[in-house]
Amino acid sequence: MSMDLPIIREQTAGIYIHVPFCAAKCPYCNFYSVKADEVLMDAYTGQICRALENSARRWPRQADTLYFGGGTPILLGARRIGQILDVARRYFGLEHAEITLEANPASTLEQTLQELYAAGINRLSFGMQSADGMELKRLGRRHTAQEAALAVAHAQKAGFTNISLDLMLGIPQQTVQSVEKSIAFYVETGVSHISAYLLKIEEDTPFGRDGTADCCPDPDIQAELYLHAVNVLEHNGFFQYEISNFARPGFHSRHNCKYWLGAEYLGLGPAAHSLMAGRRFFFPRDLGRFLSAKDPLSLLQDDGPGGGPAEYAMLGLRLTQGICREEAAARCPDYDWDGLWQRARIMIRAGYMRLEKGRLFFTPEGFLLSNSILARLL
Repeated sequence: MSMDLPIIREQTAGIYIHVPFCAAKCPYCNFYSVKADEVLMDAYTGQICRALENSARRWPRQADTLYFGGGTPILLGARRIGQILDVARRYFGLEHAEITLEANPASTLEQTLQELYAAGINRLSFGMQSADGMELKRLGRRHTAQEAALAVAHAQKAGFTNISLDLMLGIPQQTVQSVEKSIAFYVETGVSHISAYLLKIEEDTPFGRDGTADCCPDPDIQAELYLHAVNVLEHNGFFQYEISNFARPGFHSRHNCKYWLGAEYLGLGPAAHSLMAGRRFFFPRDLGRFLSAKDPLSLLQDDGPGGGPAEYAMLGLRLTQGICREEAAARCPDYDWDGLWQRARIMIRAGYMRLEKGRLFFTPEGFLLSNSILARLL
């Protein structure tokens, strides 16, 4: 666990808004999205505003993070995003809030970034994925590394200081050298956050149907790519705080930490999930139903209780700070935490976990096997 990062605790609510519009769908993407359309985006904006108002009546809360995910949220444009933010502030405060927008470098315009910053967006997450031209082509990305760097420069000129770039690992024919090249390129842009995650081939995507999985690096090489990326990123001042996330000190994603710490969050839009008042809810993956509903919240489907001990441990251990024995016992007093700590001893001896100052957490090597380890621990 890096001593350069403070222990992160998020207690206030967050808001997630799923924007299901894309110019074109990437062949590896399994997130819900449809073709961008001006009429649909206007109707969607109105429904999101209605959902925010109705949610505030059902769950009166103050929120300090708001995250526009997708899809390609920047396609909504500053006018619609500003309209949503005005309603969110009216009902949820958003005082000193972190407000994030995901953006595609190929669809980013300098003027739009200036307008978004003026509207209140203060954090950007660019879906860059790689700085290697061949890797970008294999992923079906429509931007070049230079275009992505220009988008970052335009964002910085507009006033953004909190910018994240995505880095995909395990791309077909990817090498340690190409990963190093991408990280060096990312560092040179001056961003403050990098999300580095392994490519996952989903069955119901073009990659899942065309045999791309057979061209990807084998698990041993994927592990090498991941561990090398962890080391190179830390060497460049990006400290790992979650299995796939690295930040300069003070620039961790406050919103995403809410998921891993079990804080409340309200998810709005088709396919969005929520954890509110101890229960999980989700909207169906159906934009048409969302737009036609008189009350969007009438579509919410109950997904059972949230925040139980197994979930708390599974999510908390995604963070490099891990879980604290005393905090876990206070939150879920009826669970056998002594037993979990006892079962973790073999993982500590194997080098997959560590125990420091009462906190149990994964090592980078342990993160690679976290799913199987958690199954044994829980």
